Amino acid sequence: MNPAFWQGRRVFLTGHTGFKGGWLSLWLQQLGAVVTGYALPPATEPSLFVCARVAEGMHSIFGDVRDLAALTAAMLEAAPEVVIHMAAQPLVRRAYADPVETYSTNVMGTVHLLEAARHCLTVRAVVNVTTDKCYENREWVWPYRENDPLGGYDPYSSSKGCAELVTAAYRNAFFNPAQYAAHGVAIASARAGNVIGGGDWSTDRLIPDILAAFSEGRPVTIRQPLAVRPWQHVLEPLRGYLVLAERLHQDGAVFGEPFNFGPRSEDARPVEWIVRELAQHWGAGASWTLDPGEHPHEAMILKLDIAKAAACLGWTPWLALGQALSLTVDWARGIRSGQDARVLSHAQIAAYQAGRPRPA
Repeated sequence: MNPAFWQGRRVFLTGHTGFKGGWLSLWLQQLGAVVTGYALPPATEPSLFVCARVAEGMHSIFGDVRDLAALTAAMLEAAPEVVIHMAAQPLVRRAYADPVETYSTNVMGTVHLLEAARHCLTVRAVVNVTTDKCYENREWVWPYRENDPLGGYDPYSSSKGCAELVTAAYRNAFFNPAQYAAHGVAIASARAGNVIGGGDWSTDRLIPDILAAFSEGRPVTIRQPLAVRPWQHVLEPLRGYLVLAERLHQDGAVFGEPFNFGPRSEDARPVEWIVRELAQHWGAGASWTLDPGEHPHEAMILKLDIAKAAACLGWTPWLALGQALSLTVDWARGIRSGQDARVLSHAQIAAYQAGRPRPA
């Protein structure tokens, strides 16, 4: 990533009030970008958006991606060169409870975003952030590649597979790479693994549940201790999104494809390993127990192949999983001790970007 590219660059970011969107907003502000955020108010209390005062360094708009007119008006006013779409209903279990909201947000929200970009003549690069769960999960041990079939057993996963199909259709129909010289817009999608980091207070997510339980001195209840996921610190895929957007803007449609951004293969670990490692980082009072109840279906094995991002974008993970967990615990402890969330977050971003840490 070239920091100079982002200095003064106009960026339109949906989902800036969420966990990943908040971190990306802070990073873009630190890079000197001119950021307009468009999202619903924060879904949790507390939230990174409020605690880190994310809105201070950007133009923040509370709006719904399901409202095409409002979204289009906001984008036209912002006149961005780069659009990063992160607004979503991101929770698997919530999608079981409200599939209509999930599909309307994740599918039609993507349609609206791309339609707004189609009518905004300043746009040059669009990155649509989906998920590792967009693949047809076959419960095999091999990592999924970008050309593997899309699918989705549950409403959330299916909605993200649909969002990928929408992205491909808009790219083919309205932003075809063969006509790039005429329209000048390059579109790609980004599929990340399970992100962790400070400031995530979402319900029914492993790391927030673990840290909340440890903070309160009670055992954390685990649903699927053997489930394997591609865990990574939030800054890892965000760097991937920035690199991808930069390449789209500079080099055009040659990078207008899907890309996986996940950890190294050894960092795809079972839930039980994560809990034990976090308990070790936390120290006294950290423990866990198994939830014996019935739960909605969730995939047991999920890994991502990141060879394409390494070969085409030069992107590889910088952090080992142990380092990612340590940063997450450090952030949570810092907040508990009274540190300023905005200052702490900016410090972690700066250290990550400057230090280029490598796995131990």
